[in-house]
Amino acid sequence: MSTRNKILITGAAGFLRGKRATTHWAYCDLLSDCGAQYEKARFVRDGNIFTGGGVTAGIDFAFALALELYGNDIAQSLQLGLEYDPAPPLDYGHPDKADPHIHQKLTERYAQPVTDTRSALLSRTALFKD
Repeated sequence: MSTRNKILITGAAGFLRGKRATTHWAYCDLLSDCGAQYEKARFVRDGNIFTGGGVTAGIDFAFALALELYGNDIAQSLQLGLEYDPAPPLDYGHPDKADPHIHQKLTERYAQPVTDTRSALLSRTALFKD
C-alpha cells in the first residue's frame, strides 16, 4: 500500500488524531492534517498505533512488530534468517543527510502527489469529524 493511501485511510478515519506518528519524509507534513504529531523516526509506536517511514523503514517496522508481538528470540531469528544486516554504500537516506540540491529536486518531484494527497485527505477527514 502506498504512503498516500496509508495516510488517507488511517488519517481520514481519525486513527492518528492525538498520536505521535511517522511516515515518508515527503509526506510528514500531512500528519498534522490528521491531528497527529510527526516524529522523525523509522517507526513509531504510540499506544496500539504503529507507523513507519519509507519503504526500507518498513523492514525495521516489521522487526519492531515481530519483537512486540512475538518476543526477542523470534525477532532475532527473522533478522538472521533474512540476513538483514544493513550497510548501505551511501548514507543519504534522509533529508537531514542528503545533498541540498538532490533534496530540492526530490521535493519538487513529490510536490504534486503531496498536494493531491492533502486535498483528498482533507475532503475525506471531513466525513469523519465528530
